[in-house]
Amino acid sequence: MVLQNNIDQKKWCVVYTRSRAEKKVREELTINNIECFLPIQKKLRQWKDRKKWVEVPLMSGYCFVNILRKEYDKVLQINNVVCYVTFEGKAAVIPEQQINSLKQMLQQNDFEVSVSQESFKLGKKVEIIEGPMIGLKGELVEARGKNKFIIRLKQISSIFTIEVAAGQISYTST
Repeated sequence: MVLQNNIDQKKWCVVYTRSRAEKKVREELTINNIECFLPIQKKLRQWKDRKKWVEVPLMSGYCFVNILRKEYDKVLQINNVVCYVTFEGKAAVIPEQQINSLKQMLQQNDFEVSVSQESFKLGKKVEIIEGPMIGLKGELVEARGKNKFIIRLKQISSIFTIEVAAGQISYTST
């Protein structure tokens, strides 16, 4: 899907940001009243003298924006925004369901894993059908053991390494 000339309906798009500027972009988008979503996760970081929990972007270099067509150029004027992620020369549109799935996933604190003997063929379309990432769809790129799968999300040209049980993944036709 690409951003069409439909000016009265908001669409989720993805922008590239400068390196390590995702939080600054989110802050400036918010100041400019542009709805945005920056998936953040907490990680324990080790320094020489201490350990500290820090918030880091789930996907480095990306920020999601929910915009009308008339806001397209305004987003590009935000400091540290490089460009839109495009598909066939137009800003790629992310289905709202995938944004909601990411938000839901980030609200989970722990993932329960179960083991299944089912095997999956690489290159096939899969959907997560159970657990905190339910509804996420993509292409199975690699399987590392029985519970770790690498799934490519076409809309943002990114690859996620997702650790879920085989029983939580199903083939999909779309």
